Amino acid sequence: MFTREGGFAVLLPVKSPGTGKSRLTTLTDAERAALAAAFAVDAVDACLRTPGVAGVLVISDDAGFAATLAAHGAETSADPGGGLNAALRHGADVVRRLRPELRPVALCADLPALRPDDLAEALSYAATDATACFVRDADGTGTSLYTAPFDEFDPRFGVDSANAHAAAGARPAPGELATLRRDVDDADGLAAAIALGLGAASQRVVDEMRNGPHSSRSTARS
Repeated sequence: MFTREGGFAVLLPVKSPGTGKSRLTTLTDAERAALAAAFAVDAVDACLRTPGVAGVLVISDDAGFAATLAAHGAETSADPGGGLNAALRHGADVVRRLRPELRPVALCADLPALRPDDLAEALSYAATDATACFVRDADGTGTSLYTAPFDEFDPRFGVDSANAHAAAGARPAPGELATLRRDVDDADGLAAAIALGLGAASQRVVDEMRNGPHSSRSTARS
């Protein structure tokens, strides 16, 4: 597992695309599924272009979509159930058994504008800190990235996760990190990600939505 140079293993929990992005209420089910899939593809691609990332482990309950991400260079593992944090702990256990020298990094899959330089900056900060650290999302309450050594790895994603991570002793990563903080849950988030510049897969989906049968409708207020 993981043949690239680097000290970090990215753990990417991915839902089946058909169940994601329910808060993008102005879009059809098919459009939401296409965007959710594209977001994950772009996240994998950005991670694998980032110095310091030894590899990406996708944890998913959708074997077919996991195979799609494997074609982009990710390793995969079945989601054991029990929620997001349980999936991340499972992923960390998988990596630890095979590559105990790496440091696990939990990353959200809905970061379609993610640039490798922002991720590399956050990982450089983490590399100087022997304890846990995290990245607040653009709204300030959520978490887009969390990392800690295996023995301290205790992800607390969910409602108000940024404060939950801070209360557990994790340090917030400094810096603008605009594309790493910009997760997408709703139309405003999608518009902000579009303004930052989407990854190739997400941009193709947005272009298709703009040019399709409903092209007269604005796409996420863009």
